[in-house]
Amino acid sequence: MFSQEVSSPMADLQVVCVLVSVILIAAAIIDGWKLKVPNWLTFPMVFSGWAMSTYLFGWEGLIGSLIGTAVGLALLLPLYAIGGMGAGDVKLLAGVGAWVWGWVTFYAFCFSAVIGGLIALGMVLYHKKFHHHMGQFRAILTEILVVRDPNELSAMAAERKSTMMLLPYGIPIAIGTITYFACMGLLL
Repeated sequence: MFSQEVSSPMADLQVVCVLVSVILIAAAIIDGWKLKVPNWLTFPMVFSGWAMSTYLFGWEGLIGSLIGTAVGLALLLPLYAIGGMGAGDVKLLAGVGAWVWGWVTFYAFCFSAVIGGLIALGMVLYHKKFHHHMGQFRAILTEILVVRDPNELSAMAAERKSTMMLLPYGIPIAIGTITYFACMGLLL
């Protein structure tokens, strides 16, 4: 696979980012088509990220990979807990973290959040439902601040789901992460 004697850490990272980008593109296509990021894609992504990091960097690599996985989970798990996104999206970002570790995952998430917000705004404006969704946004924010029980919030989100446009979040994760990679010169 990668030879530690003939490649530099930057070259290894670039290859990793290209591989992660290919996986993210596949996940975005599937999520856009089926509104689901499948386990057969996310779990191998996480496990292979751990294995590759361990192979390239030993125990330090495994620790970095586990921290990256935890960062990916921690950033999206709260939204999943209250019904704001699917588990596949959470596992997808955890898979990114397994491959590129904590800080890169955090910044990729930031890019993804901005991209997701722009896509959501575009969807709302295109369908001319700005006022409807702004009202729902205020209601959701109020519920989060007042209710605070993730189970109850999740149930409320499930009730509201049929009245909302759904954004398959694997798409913003893919676009945001790949954009971050490109901006940082991490793609070949």
